[in-house]
Amino acid sequence: MMKLVTLGLVVSALAVAAPAYAQDVGAGANVFKRCGACHAIGEGAKHKIGPELNELFGRVAGSIPDYNYSKAMIEAGQNGLVWDPVTLAPYLHKPKEHVPGTKMSFPGLGNEKDIINLIAYLATFSPNYVAPAADGAPPADPAAVPADAAAPATAPAGGAAPVDPAAPVAPAAQ
Repeated sequence: MMKLVTLGLVVSALAVAAPAYAQDVGAGANVFKRCGACHAIGEGAKHKIGPELNELFGRVAGSIPDYNYSKAMIEAGQNGLVWDPVTLAPYLHKPKEHVPGTKMSFPGLGNEKDIINLIAYLATFSPNYVAPAADGAPPADPAAVPADAAAPATAPAGGAAPVDPAAPVAPAAQ
């Protein structure tokens, strides 16, 4: 239980202090290979045993109309579960504990760094996701930020697409 609390705090801190954390999108892509038997992501992704994961962050759990979710996942979404880095982390750690009755058979990821890196990788496929402000205020208007204040994109390890380190982290799995 303490490990799960620690993981939640780490992910929460990452969502709030985006520029201050180190994530490895390339390592996240390697972790995703474990997910690839059941999930697809990227251009042309189609549902497999699990739903495709494009635009996962900001998505209500169990909400893609053409995928046959478990009753438990649909109810989780109806009860307010929306995927973001904070809600996804405990699900990736122990899916059946976070959403009892989910049909996802994967037992979960035990390594916190794998979870953080996987969330960073999944975030690259949710480019429209904007994390809510920590104080509950609406997100700032990106158009109001001077162009010269934007952080430069950095290339992640493994040749993956560049990721803006100031961008909010978004996570995934249903």
